[in-house]
Amino acid sequence: MPDSAPRRDTRGIVDPAGLLSRVRFRRHLPAPALRPYLEHYWLIDWELPEPYASHVVPHPSVNVVFQRYDPPATGDASAEVAGIGLGLFTHELTGTGRVCGIQFRPGGFRPFAPAWPVSAWTGRRVPLTDVFPDATDSPAAVLTPDGDHARVAALDAFLLAHGPAPDHAMELVELAHSDRTIRRAAQLAAASGLSVRSLQRLFADRVGVGPKWVILRYRIHEALERAEAADTTGTPDWAVLAAELGYSDQAHLVRDFTTTIGVPPTAYARGPSVP
Repeated sequence: MPDSAPRRDTRGIVDPAGLLSRVRFRRHLPAPALRPYLEHYWLIDWELPEPYASHVVPHPSVNVVFQRYDPPATGDASAEVAGIGLGLFTHELTGTGRVCGIQFRPGGFRPFAPAWPVSAWTGRRVPLTDVFPDATDSPAAVLTPDGDHARVAALDAFLLAHGPAPDHAMELVELAHSDRTIRRAAQLAAASGLSVRSLQRLFADRVGVGPKWVILRYRIHEALERAEAADTTGTPDWAVLAAELGYSDQAHLVRDFTTTIGVPPTAYARGPSVP
């Protein structure tokens, strides 16, 4: 699996310039033993004079999120398991806050919580202790330190206490992500040596969503990134991009983009905004 530095792109973030001008956002790699299972840790701190709504097109990944707000919205420091989000995720940031997140690679969460299929968390956000009953002290341990190094060490300690166990499904998701010639679940099934039905069962159990959904989500991330770059690279030829991403025609790309983001790609390219 990849062992490089965390991605520096903003793939999935709607209006990244707006968000990054208001918060301190950093990514860090976990301990080497955890890197096959995690994309990265993500840390955010903010102090805002007025509320700001952030919007993200979720990756096909489970996240564990530790959070603290001042003034507190739901009491003291807390943590939750955030399953794969099926729609646009919107969150309002207010006052002063701190979030420390763990983004698992697609398929990478199951080795830490093998008692449940990952689809049990899809579209849900549940308290951390629902999945890890012994993690009652973890939010304070992760969120109290002021230095990034100490927070990363606390995240490492939390995860290393809960696994991991190897899982083959991650390799198939990585193939769907990196090989742009794979545009349909049947192609991924053929590459894996599985039937489409077996692949669907594997993804539901280990990833949390189906292979078709994963492939489609990566398409939308690519289209969003191309639209975001319109100011520097020029407006994309949407018909050409639709063909590159495996759509039968431009109309299908426009429909999926609009359904996910809330505005057509041409409107988003003129200036990032959501309804």
